[in-house]
Amino acid sequence: MDKHYRDTRKIDPTRGATLGDGTPNDADRLEIGPTQLAFAEWDAAGLTLPDLARMRETRWKRLTRHIVARDYGGLLLFDPLNIRYATDTTNMQLWNTHNPFRAVLLCADGYMVIWDYKNSPFMADYNPLVRESRSGASMFYFSTGDKGAEAADSFVAQVAELMAAHAGSNKRLAVDKIMVAGLRALEAAGFEVMEGEELTEKARSVKNPDEIRAMRCAMHAGETSVAAMERAAREGVPRGQMSEDDIWAVLHAENIRRGGEWIETRLLASGPRTNPWFQECGPRIVQNNEIVAFDTDLIGAYGICVDISRTWWIGDEKPGNSMIYAMRHAHEHIMRNIELLAPGVSFRELTFGGHQLDEKFDALKYGCRMHGVGLCDEWPAIAYPDRWQEGAFDHVLEPGMVLCVEALVGEVGGAFSIKLEDQVLITEDGHENLTSYPFYPALMGTA
Repeated sequence: MDKHYRDTRKIDPTRGATLGDGTPNDADRLEIGPTQLAFAEWDAAGLTLPDLARMRETRWKRLTRHIVARDYGGLLLFDPLNIRYATDTTNMQLWNTHNPFRAVLLCADGYMVIWDYKNSPFMADYNPLVRESRSGASMFYFSTGDKGAEAADSFVAQVAELMAAHAGSNKRLAVDKIMVAGLRALEAAGFEVMEGEELTEKARSVKNPDEIRAMRCAMHAGETSVAAMERAAREGVPRGQMSEDDIWAVLHAENIRRGGEWIETRLLASGPRTNPWFQECGPRIVQNNEIVAFDTDLIGAYGICVDISRTWWIGDEKPGNSMIYAMRHAHEHIMRNIELLAPGVSFRELTFGGHQLDEKFDALKYGCRMHGVGLCDEWPAIAYPDRWQEGAFDHVLEPGMVLCVEALVGEVGGAFSIKLEDQVLITEDGHENLTSYPFYPALMGTA
């Protein structure tokens, strides 16, 4: 025998008890994470891994500071991504988005409790910042039937007990998302329900150094996955019988191979289906000498979002001049708007400054000029001038924020749209574009 049982249980048999990110070197562990393939690629790229224990503690402290700063007694979370941020735990994430069985209460003194599926109370055992695991947060109809109010009362009784022990007489409780019966039960129990989403979005908007390291790793894995998708498309489309779904499936598979988690949308389209944008990818067979445009919206390694867009020309002919102009215009739009990014720049400046689209492209422009990104698309959303609302965006950029800079260029009734997007970190003295994926030369008119 040349293999030992101790080695077969390890993610990386060449390492000791822990991996480079501080997590257990155990393939049977509870927490999901990057694969051996991802670790090897990151090592070859010279990337520094995050310290996950430190990242979790920094997130927990940041949320607690935001609670205390607002004079709240606690923060009650149901959104799966807010739960991920607070605890770095997962459990059936997509199912939980429409069947909310998980909840987290973070009290002003830092005491944190999770409610999880009754048969899996162990899911947060690897995070010592989660002090208790309970069950009983389900208040949706599938779970409770016509006894939703009673289930809500039972859950809120637990919340009241914990708040009394850890927040004293402070009954100002921030809540992000909750079922109607739960809200009514909280108010009946005397809680003053505050806006929790404002707190969590502001807290999540500034990334700590380990989150940025995790994002660099996720970006590398994401772009490597996109490259595999491009290779498959360039090989398969000219041979015929390759659908949009066939191309998109490659990105899903490559993301999962590296420990990624899911893709939030189906935004890949080809040829005439790129205009209007937001048609989801489907069975259309992509033709040679057409464009393929996509928006990754990819939840990758460490649960970090990789949100970049590219448009490719696939074929042996030259794209038309109108398409090349649109591509260059889209490229100029994001590059010049990236130049605006620096600490202290107001959201108003980002809306009204920088590059403006040609009038003929205005009607089909993207929903925002830029948006934040972390565990998913996050606050802030930087509006175009015609969507600016006074008082809604009176904030400035801070170091540690990450923004995706968008461009969607197409004409009403046109034969195509160009979609581009880069992911950019706000640094202490400016910005750093985290995106390295190239723009296709034929569309840029350089080949």
